[in-house]
Amino acid sequence: MASPKPHAVCIPLPAQGHINPMLKLAKLLHFKGFHITFVHTEFNYHRLLNSKPSGFLNSLPDDFQFATIEDGLPPTNPRGILDLPALCKVIPVHGLRSFRSLIAKLSASSNLPDVTCIVSDGVMSFTLEAAQEFGIPEVLLFTPSGCGMLGYLYFEELKERGYFPLKDDSCLTNGYLDTEIDWIPNMKGVRLKDLPTFIRTTDPNDTMFNYNCEAVNNAMKAEGIILNTFDDLEPEVLEVIRTKFPKLYTTGPLSLLHQQVCATNLESVALSLWKENTECLHWLDRIKKPNSVVYVNYGSLVIITPEQLKEFAWGLANSEYPFLWVIRPDLVNGGKEIVSEEYMKVISNRGLLVEWCEQEKVLRHPSVGAFLTHCGWNSTLESICEGVPLMCWPFFAEQQTNCLYSCTKWGIGIEIDGDVKREKVERLVRELMEGEKGKEMRSRSMEWKKKAEASTRPGGPSYNNFEELVKYLKR
Repeated sequence: MASPKPHAVCIPLPAQGHINPMLKLAKLLHFKGFHITFVHTEFNYHRLLNSKPSGFLNSLPDDFQFATIEDGLPPTNPRGILDLPALCKVIPVHGLRSFRSLIAKLSASSNLPDVTCIVSDGVMSFTLEAAQEFGIPEVLLFTPSGCGMLGYLYFEELKERGYFPLKDDSCLTNGYLDTEIDWIPNMKGVRLKDLPTFIRTTDPNDTMFNYNCEAVNNAMKAEGIILNTFDDLEPEVLEVIRTKFPKLYTTGPLSLLHQQVCATNLESVALSLWKENTECLHWLDRIKKPNSVVYVNYGSLVIITPEQLKEFAWGLANSEYPFLWVIRPDLVNGGKEIVSEEYMKVISNRGLLVEWCEQEKVLRHPSVGAFLTHCGWNSTLESICEGVPLMCWPFFAEQQTNCLYSCTKWGIGIEIDGDVKREKVERLVRELMEGEKGKEMRSRSMEWKKKAEASTRPGGPSYNNFEELVKYLKR
């Protein structure tokens, strides 16, 4: 009689940028013989069903199931970026209670294999409490870059040395954020403004700062830590992280590893919280010139002002390059009219606006030659996988750190100032698409693409680390 399958419960933070890498990892584990229970919040589960064709759940195999927990927020809460502090206050209480009940229910079911491990998002570390209660080993997937993770690891010390909280609001504008922090090992030249933005507050009880501190402290209790990065990309910072977490599995880029190991496994299972526009791929097909389209997407959480939107819009239009621009329904804070009729006439032959799209497929398209991005880690890594250089407009969290490394260490990005102006956008688009610096960045991007591919091929470090992880989780 065959021994029962190992059963992994995978639980991401309920945000698109955390769901995507966890889903890739869950598919990889499923391919390796694990029964998977993938956990959504009730709210996101309903959003997911609304964004998918009916009958979507019927496409799931018996050994890959969804389950839900409550997040503690009222149903009317939109769960946008401004609601993150509220979520971080309630989910450790309501989420833990709900998650504990779910594990008890899964464990009591005679139709399912016993839960043998939990793979939790690093910032859902309250799940460790339930794992310990049930005697189930847990590993944590942290979704930031290695450099971003290192920033979070030094939050406590920033507090001890008096950099947090800020003395007053003037520190945000008087040049104080340019202060160099020269004592974080292997992070030479980093400034306060390059570190995750949750330090930029005068409130010592700031929810986001303390939530992230607690997450990295809790991580010490986990059986292991997974990072979606690869050794060649961030060797110096990973060396420091390993001194704090000896059992560190660098298995990235997970999107490439997924292609290498199990591209067709659960191919139809994508977990977008928005309806994806597929027409944009046909639109890209019609643009025959390679590397000529600017792709613009600020990710799933960033919000911008109507003024910023206008400056980006006219900067893109005036560059005269074709562009594909993702404008989420909730992207603009405080403005109903997204773009004017006049603008749509100006860009009619060379601009396409969509609400959401399959980003990996867009970046893979030969017509795409640049990516204007918020520098979220998934977006940065996906652009590296496809050799597409970046125009960086970081917004919050560790996006500033990713921007610093993209522009200065990896040579694949140029930064747009926080105070966005159309002339600057136009100039940077042209510089990236036709200038010497752009050619250099494209060449560097292709070099990193080759290294990322080598890392995830059989025998490569990320591939081997994933094999080690599987072995450990099956133990």
